Amino acid sequence: MIWVMVTLLAFAAGVLAQLRLRSPLANPTLIGTLLVAAALLLTQVPYESYLRDVQPLSALLTPAVVALAVPLYRLRALLARQWRALLLGGLSGTALGVGVDTLLAQALHLSPDAQRALHTAPATSPVALQLAPFTHAPPALAATLAVLSGLIGALILPPVLSALRVRHPLARGIAIGSVAHGIGTARAREEGEWAGGAASIGMGLAALTVTLIVALLA
Repeated sequence: MIWVMVTLLAFAAGVLAQLRLRSPLANPTLIGTLLVAAALLLTQVPYESYLRDVQPLSALLTPAVVALAVPLYRLRALLARQWRALLLGGLSGTALGVGVDTLLAQALHLSPDAQRALHTAPATSPVALQLAPFTHAPPALAATLAVLSGLIGALILPPVLSALRVRHPLARGIAIGSVAHGIGTARAREEGEWAGGAASIGMGLAALTVTLIVALLA
């Protein structure tokens, strides 16, 4: 269970860095990931061994994602009035993300496994894991790229949206959630409950859209 403790301490270090630095780069998930990756490389522990050791933490991932539905219930009246814009924004954002990932993987001449894993990167990692047998991508790689996609989206999207003068919390939330799924939704909640609720919808639509695309291509 030592890797459970290492993972928790790494994330706690990320939280402290975020509180002190107040920078978009001080993302607790990003910092925790880098610290754990460095520890694995230094100790030469295989990822499979680490994954087995932190299974109790991995089991909490699914209920944590489900808990993101709480703001949806609180804001149900507002979200019901804006459902058309949210649906269009979420579906189009995720479809664009899948298209960009596919074209970028081909342009960079990535390996077939990486190309297949990128098909599910816009979805949250539990969904990517479940879809891996259908895309014939390595499950660990599919989950890793999904987490990496969320990290990059959570870091880049908020300042990009601000530069584009996208101010409305629902617009910001749906954009972040549909591209950066769970990590992006956590980031959107920092901007307020409206943005967090819209991001939860975006994350759900992303999972649905990616699943439908995989079903059509399979």
